[in-house]
Formats: sequence, structure tokens, C-alpha cells
Amino acid sequence: MPAPLAAVPAVPGSAPVPGRLVRKHLNDEVLITDWHPVSGTTHRVTAHWPQRHDFYAPHVDRYSPLLLIETIRQALAMLSNTAFEVPLEYRLGWDYCSSTITPAMLGIRPEDSGAAVELTITHTVPTKRRRGGPVRLEAEISAFREGELLGTAHLRYTCHPPALYDRLRGRHADAKTATSLAPPPGTPVPPGQVGRTTERDVVLCPTDQPRRWQLRVDTGHSVLFDHAHDHLPGMVLLEAASQAVQYLAGPERTNPVTLRTHFTRYTELDAPCWIEATPLERPEPGLVSSDITGTQNGHVTFTTQVVARLST
Repeated sequence: MPAPLAAVPAVPGSAPVPGRLVRKHLNDEVLITDWHPVSGTTHRVTAHWPQRHDFYAPHVDRYSPLLLIETIRQALAMLSNTAFEVPLEYRLGWDYCSSTITPAMLGIRPEDSGAAVELTITHTVPTKRRRGGPVRLEAEISAFREGELLGTAHLRYTCHPPALYDRLRGRHADAKTATSLAPPPGTPVPPGQVGRTTERDVVLCPTDQPRRWQLRVDTGHSVLFDHAHDHLPGMVLLEAASQAVQYLAGPERTNPVTLRTHFTRYTELDAPCWIEATPLERPEPGLVSSDITGTQNGHVTFTTQVVARLST
């Protein structure tokens, strides 16, 4: 396990980095406040979590573990541009994301000043980058708060130049057009069954089959869709997997502590995506697990292995 770097005092309310660097339009959703290099491939990134967040802190006594993954997503987007000189107009997409949350993360209680988090990120950078071609990056991440490890992650992601991305995506390439073609969000499952307090934050619709849901897409959601997308964001899919496990484990509250996700195809906005879960298993006391699969137009678009810890 990597040791934390020397702590730098975080100033509550520190100004966030420009939203364009983390692919966010709303300043309130920007979590990253600072970064600096440790070596050519290792960087330290500082983030500030607000005391309350409508989506990633739905309960007053805890943050959602997915807030850490969103923080990592923002950090990698920023570093691809600032540290590795990938042009801002390149389109980023995840290929694989594995994350593990520690009990320390689950024990954080939102305070008046929020929480300062330090990420140590080490990239494996390709030795050669073909001019005008995609840039494939791989990163190992460790997250700390006050010197205590909150979690680790391993990601592989690709940065596509606009011309290549347009050819790859075809008729789905334009984000505004793709978003406009998304149908209205369907009827959600009851919020309490997926660990939510409002219908707005539910990403699953019921079906007549057990352990199967239709992905609920609300492009007006200010957190999941604070700008137009040409496909379903990875954070929406991870949220769907998390809510599916919560549904199966209810009424006990779950906290996902391990997520291992392969993104095999783009999940489009203009066609139904079906979320299916394997029967819930209990690998050891206090833990539950299930494999979640997303299918669209007869093709698997992502798979996620979820392990969650039960809490009262």
C-alpha cells in the first residue's frame, strides 16, 4: 500500500479548478482544487468535498462511496490535459475501472467545513503517441484524508481526437443531438428501495422480472447530466449497479466497497438499457455481492462486480 505524501493543509472553500478541465459546467460540481507533480508520472491532487451534496451525500451521516470515484474521474480528466498535454477537445472514455473503499471512507461524517481529500495518482504513459491518434492511459490511485487511506483504484481510459471520435461514434457523435433523442425518464422504483430519498435520484425502473430493471435516464438531472453527452456517462452506470445491489439487499443499507467494471460498448441514450443482477451472495458476514450486467440492443455494454458492506 502506498504511503501518503506529506499532508498539505486544505483550506475549506478553496477555489475549484476551471470546470472545463474536469468536464463539468456547474462550478458547484467541481471537486478538484489543486494539483502538482511529484515526478513525471506521479501527481498529487487535492479535492474538497462539500458538507452536503444533493446526490453524493444523500444521508446527513455519510458520503456515498461513489463520490470518491467521481473525484477520481475529475482528477484524471484534469491531469490528461494539464500533465500529459492531451488537448481539451479530445473525448475521454473509460475502458476499465476497479475501486476498493476502506472502512475509513465509510466512517467519514460530513462536517461544517466538508472534507479535504488527497489523491496520489501514478500513470503508466505510452512511450510513443502517434500524432492524431488516440492516447491510452492507465492509472493507479490512492486516496487519503488526514493521512488515513480512504480507498484505491485502477483505471484504464482512452482519449480520442475529435475526428477519430466522430468516425467511431457515427450518428451518435454529436452530444446535443444524442441528448435530445433520449426518451423521457420512466417510472422509478420506490426511492427507499435503492437507498435514495427522492424519485429524481433513482436510476432504475421496475420490470416484471426479478433482478431486472430498465435503466432510468433523466438528462435533466443536474449532477449526472450537467451538460449534454453523446452516451450514458460511466458514473450513471456505476450508480445503477450500486442501486441494484441495494434493492436486492434491502431493507438493510448497503455501501459498495468494491466495484470492478468493464466498459465494453458505449451505452446509448436513444435505446433502452437493461440492468440485470445475479442472485445476491453473502461471501462473509456483513458483506453482500452480485454481478451486474448492462445490455442494450442485444449487446452487453458493461459488467460490474459489486461487493457491498451492510450497515444499519
